[in-house]
Amino acid sequence: MQEKEIVMDKCVFCGGQVARQQVTFLYDDEDNYFFVEHVPAEVCTKCGEKTYSPEVAEKLTRLAKRGHPARTIQVPVFNFGETSL
Repeated sequence: MQEKEIVMDKCVFCGGQVARQQVTFLYDDEDNYFFVEHVPAEVCTKCGEKTYSPEVAEKLTRLAKRGHPARTIQVPVFNFGETSL
């Protein structure tokens, strides 16, 4: 389990307490998807909203444009409208 460092800021969406932790970021732009693991973020302990510092956001943007993945995985894709569960 990841340790959380509580910070003094409040969530801009719900007013909940915000904690620093490492998260997995999902990049989604049209049909381009990738994950970035171990990203520092501030996460609301109430609603789960994640925010990133300007430096982290800039690095994520650079990765999206010209980064090289550490590894590649296959992910199954389901169509919610076609499930019978």
